[in-house]
This record gives sequence, structure tokens and C-alpha cells, in this order.
Amino acid sequence: MSMRGQPIVEHHGIASGTEMSTWATLKRGFVLSPELKKGIWVTVMLAVLSTLGRVLVPFVVQRITDEGLLADGGPDLGSVAMYIGVALAGVVVTAFSAYFVNVRLFQASENGLATLRTKAFRHIHDLAMLTQNTERRGSLVSRVTSDVDTISTFVQFGGLMLIINVAQITLATVLMVVYSPLLGLVVWVCFVPLFFIIRRFQGIVGRAYTGVRERVGDMLGAVSEAVVGAQAIRAYGVEERTAERIDAAVEAHRKAAIGAQARSVIAFTSGQLVSGMTTAVVLVVGTVLAARGSLTLGELLAFLFLVNLFTQPVQQATEILNEMQNAVAGWRRVIGIIDTDADVADPGERGVTLPRGPITVQFSGVGFAYPGGEPVLHDIDLTIAPRSRVAIVGETGSGKSTLAKLLTRLMDPTTGRVQLDGADLHSIRFSTLRSRVVLVPQEGFLFDGTLLDNVRFGRPDASDDDVRLTLTELGLDPWVSTLPLGLATDVGQRGESLSAGERQLVALARAYLADPDLLVLDEATSAVDPSTEVRLQRALDSLTRGRTSIAIAHRLSTAQAADEVIVVDAGRIVERGHHTELVRLGGVYSRLHDSWVAQQTTV
Repeated sequence: MSMRGQPIVEHHGIASGTEMSTWATLKRGFVLSPELKKGIWVTVMLAVLSTLGRVLVPFVVQRITDEGLLADGGPDLGSVAMYIGVALAGVVVTAFSAYFVNVRLFQASENGLATLRTKAFRHIHDLAMLTQNTERRGSLVSRVTSDVDTISTFVQFGGLMLIINVAQITLATVLMVVYSPLLGLVVWVCFVPLFFIIRRFQGIVGRAYTGVRERVGDMLGAVSEAVVGAQAIRAYGVEERTAERIDAAVEAHRKAAIGAQARSVIAFTSGQLVSGMTTAVVLVVGTVLAARGSLTLGELLAFLFLVNLFTQPVQQATEILNEMQNAVAGWRRVIGIIDTDADVADPGERGVTLPRGPITVQFSGVGFAYPGGEPVLHDIDLTIAPRSRVAIVGETGSGKSTLAKLLTRLMDPTTGRVQLDGADLHSIRFSTLRSRVVLVPQEGFLFDGTLLDNVRFGRPDASDDDVRLTLTELGLDPWVSTLPLGLATDVGQRGESLSAGERQLVALARAYLADPDLLVLDEATSAVDPSTEVRLQRALDSLTRGRTSIAIAHRLSTAQAADEVIVVDAGRIVERGHHTELVRLGGVYSRLHDSWVAQQTTV
């Protein structure tokens, strides 16, 4: 139990949603995208109207044959012309109805799936970093993009076919019974086994297409890693190995797609076989009935048309099944994202809004362990006074960066609690937390855009003059003047047009402009050269003055300038005090300092 009386937080990976049945998945999908159901009955009525135009053809054929061409006293051309006119009117009504059905389905699907994409994307951002790391980024992207695209394809085309085909089968059945109950029974007896086959293959095909969607995610993940990591791949000469990984992912997707298609083809060929047999049986039985006078020639011809109208959608059912199971597989993966608990959840309106001002930080009995691993933090009790500048140091893997992530609530502690000004982090609204606490990570992430856009990323309302003033106070004017277009310079994707040190300069300027009350620097100067670090340190002295600041320090020059140094070793706080005091103690910090001084002397 935590100190708040809460159970220990268990971190889980992203749910797959594969345990949901097809029907349950479709119901949940419509709940998540209510726009898909908006005006559905109008669309259904239009679909029925378009189907009425189709079933009108057999009726017209029967009337033209029996009352026009075979009329008593010879062909009645007036009747023939009238029924042809009726058929043409039916075709026009069918065309216009089908057009509006298509438009309405397209609008509903795009609106509904836009909502689904937005919900999935926002929920991904609500997930803890630890949860996100359980999946490759390409797989996460595929759930919001290609998986939703498969749903869109089904809703817009498979959904249209499904609505029209159900209406067509129903109306064709009614008319078949009207013309000949016996032949209608023959048709259904022939097709009943096929319905059982299709239902049996629904689960098989569904599982196969779930595998296809997973392989798509793997393939996108492998490709995106290769693109992002192109520099490292070339530097280590592993192009061939990387190509093999991508080839393996592509091959796995190919095999999964072929396997899924092969399973769906079995149902498709079964439908063709049953349709052909049904037509043959109806022709034989219908001819016998016509010879006995139970059917007219026109009724037999009309019935054969109706059989075609009945068998065509049944055969298409396998294609619809193919698209539906592909869409359901994609739906399950998207639902899996949305149904994954957001361990780090925003309390929203129920949360606490803290006033501006210097922040007091308190860790009480904090422990943390990664899933399946040993604890990396043990019973941390720590209070950091407002307006103090603290450096947290320790060897690699000691847990100091984990403290920074817990403090900024990128993750939640396994046990214990973290408080800001006496308020538990769980209870603080994200809008307050993100505006008052700013983390500068080890590697400054830049977005594709200009230098100006990236500096004011955390404060979009800042003016150009505000940005220039920030850069001046940080002493970065000389560097900006060396860039081709100054503040208008495009930094490229992930800031790749700049060096690692330059990206970190932009990240620090971004934090400075955001004007936080608590600044957390996670080895933020590790990628900066010593001369730049000296200049930045002066600027940071100005930034941290009057604010609470916590620096995860790799270079102990940061610790020298701090009011207090906290030493972490093996997940525990083992020392704390001023730099000079800790050096004299001859403990862990003293050894770290001696090693750092030796490195500086060697350099």
C-alpha cells in the first residue's frame, strides 16, 4: 500500500482488444464513433428504395412477358411500353437513391472515424511513458492511421453493400414466396448450409485479419526505426542487417495477408458453388411447375431474376466478410488503445489548481519499480525548499533520472507520494502542472518548423520580441546570428538540421521562455560543449534565481553552483549537503568529484 492508502500501481502494456467478439467490437466501435449512427435510418430507407428499383425488374419482366408479349389476342405493345417506362423510372430512382446512400455513408464514416482517430491519439498522450514504451512507435502510429483506414473502407463500401444486400435478400425472398412458395423454399434450403459455413469462417477469418493488422504495425515500426536511425545504421555499417529486419517484417505481413485471403476465399468459392447449384435446381423444378401449369413463363423468368438478385448478395457476403473482419481487426486494435488504463490521468475539473509562486517539493516514502524488474528507488523521503537550487547526482543507473520523471509526473510512483506545495501530484490538474513545472530532458526534441516556432513551443502567445529577449538574456544572440535565416531558420524534422548541442540550446531557451516556477533539468547540459556550458550556466543562474530548480547533474560543475547537492546511490539518498561539505566528507560524492576532476584534467 502507498502512503495515501492506495494500492501499488501496476503498469500494464497496451490492450489488444482481441478478446472481444465481432459483434461486441462493432457495438463498441459505434459507441466510440456516434456519428456513424447519425441519420442511419434515413440511409437505410434510401437503401431500401434503391433495392426496390432492382426488384422492380423481375416484376416488369413477368408483366411484359405474360401481359404484353403473350397477351390474349397477340402482343400488347401498349402494355410493353408502359412497363418499360415503369422499369426506366425504377432505374432512375435506384440511381439517385444509391447516390445519396453513398454520400451519407461517406460523410458519416469520415465524421465518425475522425472522432475515433482523435480519441485514440489523445488517449495515447494520456498514457504513461512507461506504458507507451511497451509498443514500438510505428505500431502506435498504425493504430491511429492504417487501422482506422481499414474501418473507413468497410464503413464506406462494405457498409453500403451490407445495407443494400440485406434489403435485397429480404425483398427478393418476399417476392419469391409470392410467385412460388415451393421454389422459395427450395432456394432457402440450398443456401442454409452456406450461412453456417460463413458463420463458421467468420471467427477464423477474424483471427487471421487480426494477425494481418499486427504485422502491419510491426512493418511500420521496423521501417520508421530504420528511417529515424539512418545515421546510426550507416555509422555502424549495419545496412544489410537492417534491410533483413525490414524484409522479415514485410515477409511476415505478406504471409499473414495471403493466409487471411486464402481463408476468406474458401467461403467465397463455397458461395459460388451453392449459387450455381441453386440456379440449376430452380430451373429444373421451375420448368416442371411451368409444364404442369403451376407457373406462367413470365413468372418463371421473373423467379430466375429473383434468384440472381438473391444469390448475388450472398456471394458478395464473403467479400463483405473479408472487409468486415479486416475492419474489426483494426477496430479491436484502436479500441485496445482507448481501453488501456491511463495510469497517469489528468484529474481535470476535480483537480487542484495551484497559485503561481516558488514551489516546495516533497517525496514521502517513494519507491518505484519497472514492470518485472527490481525496485530502482527505495523509500525516498526528501523535502526541497522553495527558491532553492538543488543538484541530484549519482552514478549511471542510480535512479536520479527516475526522480525527475516522477516529479514531472511522466510516471507515477509504485509506492509513496510526491507533493508540490502540499498537494499530491495525483490531484493537480495537468494545466497547472505543465505550466508551473517544466522539464528539460537530456536530448532536446525539436519539431519540424522554424527556430522561432520551437522556442515558443511551450508559450505560443509569446511575441517575436519575447523570443529575442529570451535569447539575449541567455547569451545566444551570437549563435543565432550564425544561422542562415536567424530565427526563421528551419530546424528540420526532430531538429536534425542542428547539432545535438544546438538542439539543447533551443530546449533551454524554450524552458526559459515558458517561465516555470519549478525547473527540472535532466542532464540538460550534457550535450553542450564546455565553453557553451559556461555561457549557459550564467543564463541559468538568472533563470533559477527566485525559483525552485532541480538539476539532474552529470557534470559536477552544475553541482558546484547549487545550494544543495543530493547524492543518490542504488536508488537511495545517501548524502545531501553543500558541494564543499560533501567533498570533505570523503564519501560517495567525494569519489564522484575526484573522478570528474581527473577526467577534466585528462581532457
